[in-house]
Amino acid sequence: MNVEEEVEKLRLEITRLGQLQPDGSCKVKFGVLFHDDRCANLFEALVGTLRAAKRRKLLVYDGELLLQGVHDHVEITLRPPLPPPPPPAPATASS
Repeated sequence: MNVEEEVEKLRLEITRLGQLQPDGSCKVKFGVLFHDDRCANLFEALVGTLRAAKRRKLLVYDGELLLQGVHDHVEITLRPPLPPPPPPAPATASS
């Protein structure tokens, strides 16, 4: 599995385990992700996948490296999806 696939699966898992916010973002604690059985089986390197998603600016969380136990309370925020681009303006006929 490549990094892009891992990041996409991480987005789905954060959405499944987290709480949707009014702005469209989704929040979950690191400990919830780390201790979830499905995530444990899905991600060989959860922390590495989190860092990859953070570099792509899909996630926001404090710190650089999250460790089990010490950082279980750290909140991870999945940014809301970007709105779709507006439809193109209809072409006007030239005279």
